[in-house]
Amino acid sequence: MNTYPFSVFKRNDRPFFLVSFKDKNGKYLAPVSTKKKTEDEALQVAFMWMRDGIPQKKSEMRVTDLSLKDMVRKIKTGDEVETIQDELRRLGWVKSYVRKDTPGAVDLITFLTAFWDWDNSPYIEEKLRQNHGIHRRHCKQQKQAVLTYWKPFFGGRLVGEITYKDIDEFIKHMAKKDLSASRKNCVIKAGTKALRWAFSKGDIERDPTREHILFSGDERKRSILTPAIAAAIFRTVWNDDRHKVANMLASVTGMRNGEIVALRFQDLGSDCIYVNNSWNGEDKLKLPKNNETRTVEIPFPALMNALFELAKQNPWGVSPNSFVFWSTVRKDVPMRGQYFVNGLREALMNIGFTEDEAGKYDFHSWRHFYTSYMVRKLDKKLLKSQTGHKTDDMIDLYSDHETVGDREIIQATEREAFAGLIPEKPKMLVFKNKAYAEAACG
Repeated sequence: MNTYPFSVFKRNDRPFFLVSFKDKNGKYLAPVSTKKKTEDEALQVAFMWMRDGIPQKKSEMRVTDLSLKDMVRKIKTGDEVETIQDELRRLGWVKSYVRKDTPGAVDLITFLTAFWDWDNSPYIEEKLRQNHGIHRRHCKQQKQAVLTYWKPFFGGRLVGEITYKDIDEFIKHMAKKDLSASRKNCVIKAGTKALRWAFSKGDIERDPTREHILFSGDERKRSILTPAIAAAIFRTVWNDDRHKVANMLASVTGMRNGEIVALRFQDLGSDCIYVNNSWNGEDKLKLPKNNETRTVEIPFPALMNALFELAKQNPWGVSPNSFVFWSTVRKDVPMRGQYFVNGLREALMNIGFTEDEAGKYDFHSWRHFYTSYMVRKLDKKLLKSQTGHKTDDMIDLYSDHETVGDREIIQATEREAFAGLIPEKPKMLVFKNKAYAEAACG
């Protein structure tokens, strides 16, 4: 009768003796070759392994560990895998794990690029189905951020492997980049938004994106013109009336570049503009930011006349859908909004600004100009009804309900704030087709 805690034996098809150790229940485990050709030598090896462990490439394995390996070999189902891994996590031996053939076992960069793929992303499909604001251009930019910043840092990692610490290290990595705070945050969200969505769908067990502190405080502030300088540039000669009128419109309404580019003849009222759309090269005509249309008051007849006059000069003809700021290249697109910025900077240089000084101003500066001067004079709720702001601290005061007299208050305040800014009879130039080599906006 064998009283050893193991059995040494030899198979006919093997040159060496094998040893099979017993587990705690007395059951024999899978045999291990002793690399010995005699039974006595094999017995010596078996006793040595009982004492010192079984040699491995980098260490020794205890005989008791063989029972663990044997248990793992006998796993047949995913549920059994989860039982073992859940217990290991409960005891603190593992923080997370990724099973093959699960959503968490997908390559991270493959997942992120698919997440921002406009035509195939289930996330984008869900947003559009629920009428949430999301646009092709934004998705294209986020996909590029994944390839530019996430891929070099996380290449080769799986979705389910990413931890809170990994995201924290990535944020530290982004801190070294020469980007504005808002751009850094946008890059970070290109990945964290996707991971948070995967967690919400149950594709990963833990959300690694929670409670991270993003960047703030180093935004590149836009320079804001004074009303006197604004009035001066609107009295100088511009190379293209469309540029001049677009800048005038932005200065007294705070409208966004894309909203002005998207204006069509049917959007012009007698003393107001109906902001029904915005435009960008990827999405073409789309709803304004926050998916909300609005009516912008314009108590300046000369400006409204200039808008109508421009609309009538459309070389492709005038119809309800024809663009006010038309393109000379194609009928179905407006002109590029970048030309508005070019015109603004040229006008600034015409009145004495250096090229570097003029370069500090962009079209969005008018939005700050308008808001800065109106916020001191106009009720916040009314101001937001004009600018379309919704995501700042004043959001709770915003209401879609227009009370009696709102239009009169807005118009009176605009007249007071911007008196003398718009020329009473701005001289309309004949369009100069040699002023710019205009490209299609599509």
